[in-house]
Amino acid sequence: MGRKTKAVKQRIDAWQLFVFLAFLLPLTAVADSSAKVSFGFDGWEGPALRVFATRPPALTPERPVVFVMHGMGRNADEYRDQWHELALEYDFLLIVPEFSENDFPGTDAYNIGNVYDQEGKPVPRELWSFSAIEPIFDAARARFGMTADAYSIYGHSAGAQFVHRFLFHVPEARVARAVAANAGWYTLPDFSIEYPYGLGGSRVTPEGLQAALSLPLTILLGDRDTDPAHESLRRTPEALQQGDHRMARGFHFFDAGRKAAVRDCAAFNWHLATVLGADHDNRLMAAQAARFLLPQSADASN
Repeated sequence: MGRKTKAVKQRIDAWQLFVFLAFLLPLTAVADSSAKVSFGFDGWEGPALRVFATRPPALTPERPVVFVMHGMGRNADEYRDQWHELALEYDFLLIVPEFSENDFPGTDAYNIGNVYDQEGKPVPRELWSFSAIEPIFDAARARFGMTADAYSIYGHSAGAQFVHRFLFHVPEARVARAVAANAGWYTLPDFSIEYPYGLGGSRVTPEGLQAALSLPLTILLGDRDTDPAHESLRRTPEALQQGDHRMARGFHFFDAGRKAAVRDCAAFNWHLATVLGADHDNRLMAAQAARFLLPQSADASN
């Protein structure tokens, strides 16, 4: 083959590769964007919810289902977007329900569970914000054809508050693994402290507490989430007794759980982990959280 002919062939090959990539990349982008879906959910006694999801294109029925709980920004769409690539990488169904400020105003109605109203009166169990998760799981399984009989659940900031209180209040929930990341303050596993800082006067039973202590719950903390003056950090006397900042409070909560398990002779399957270089940012916590939420990743991290 002559030098000129070879050069022409190389140009043709390069052009063919360019055309192939130009054709392939839009298809990849379409597949990636089409994996993002949302749907309305009204299959419970509370207000209708918007649910944001990622369904990877090659998802098969037996793959894991992962719930992600947003913070006080009520920005479920942003949380879905921040977890989207992880859902594609690890091939799991991502479910992010949105508890709007309009329907679940303030801390009490969302991350404390709507267990009591603003006057301190008990709210029927079917109207707790906690009570939406199990029926959403059933609806998602039916909608996306999933066969998993349990799910993992993650929350960041106010979402982490939701997650650990959910485990206390709904001990029968089909939770396989849970991660609470960078909660601002906690409900301690102690019936001598009044709710919501402890379990005194709450709707949680001793049996429910023991069930929660036995679940694989990871308290995930950013090692730079240590600002005692952070604008959204609760600074009531009860919260300050848990520590000056989120990282200290996370250590305090884990230690309280360990002591409760010893006191009650209960199984204790909580774990404590830190993310180096992470402050109060869900995006920095998510990749590490995925390791604790998925079966093969969790096994590898132990």
